[in-house]
Amino acid sequence: MYFPPMKKLLLQLDSSRLASVFDRVVAYDAGADEVLSYGGIVPPDVRDLIYGLIFTRGPRDLAHSAVFIGGADINVGDAILTAAQEVFFGAFRVSLMLDSNGSNTTAVAAVVKIIETMRDMKGKRAVVTAGTGPVGTRAAGLLAKAGADVLITSRRGPDGERAARAIIARFGGKVSCVEMREPSQAAGVLEGANVLLNCGPAGVMMIPRAAWAKRPGLAVAIDLNAAPPLGIEGIDANDTGVVRDGVTCFGALGVGNFKMRVHKECIAQLFTRNDLILDAETIHDVATGLPKA
Repeated sequence: MYFPPMKKLLLQLDSSRLASVFDRVVAYDAGADEVLSYGGIVPPDVRDLIYGLIFTRGPRDLAHSAVFIGGADINVGDAILTAAQEVFFGAFRVSLMLDSNGSNTTAVAAVVKIIETMRDMKGKRAVVTAGTGPVGTRAAGLLAKAGADVLITSRRGPDGERAARAIIARFGGKVSCVEMREPSQAAGVLEGANVLLNCGPAGVMMIPRAAWAKRPGLAVAIDLNAAPPLGIEGIDANDTGVVRDGVTCFGALGVGNFKMRVHKECIAQLFTRNDLILDAETIHDVATGLPKA
């Protein structure tokens, strides 16, 4: 009896009501043959969906199945990832990737560009604006893990303090928080900074040009906001290592191109084995192994 070649099946578990079309398209472009998309997923849904994926193929064939966890809420994504891991037993497991709202791949792409530029982060001062959000917390953690002295900003001090403690608990290193409510406070926040990473909301200018341009000690600035007005005034969204006013600059699209390479490579690696867990730290490992463009 003839059996067609086994397809690479990706189970997409999205915490948002509608599963992300973006993530589905990237999965196909990265080599998935079929994407089984489910939206509105909460942790109690996970067991039966995972059972349907792992019990239809023998353990030797489970490398052809994998799970991608997405959605707008990173906290729900974390809970779904934990629930999925708890379902597995023995050889009955598949590889998993968490990238809620692109937070892991975006943070990793930005951090890799920073480390490539700085070469050594030990003892360097890194400021992550809006560091309490999903991208900011991941990026701050990875920078702290690399040895940087990280300062995150928050519009509400107590929120920032909680985020800093959570980042340290997971990644270790040095992370502190400062309240920054207005762009006029940016210059003071950037005192002594070597790195600036803006993770603020789309269409909100966080850092005026006068606060960062020609600032002594500031070596690299990255803006992850692609919608005008841009988050760091004076950086172009397409900047990819462009030197402006003595600072090496990256814009959202400049980082985004690398983020897409990382995202696709991670999807491809899910189908190389059945026991990968791709979260911020392991996605960073994948990204650092990519050849430079």
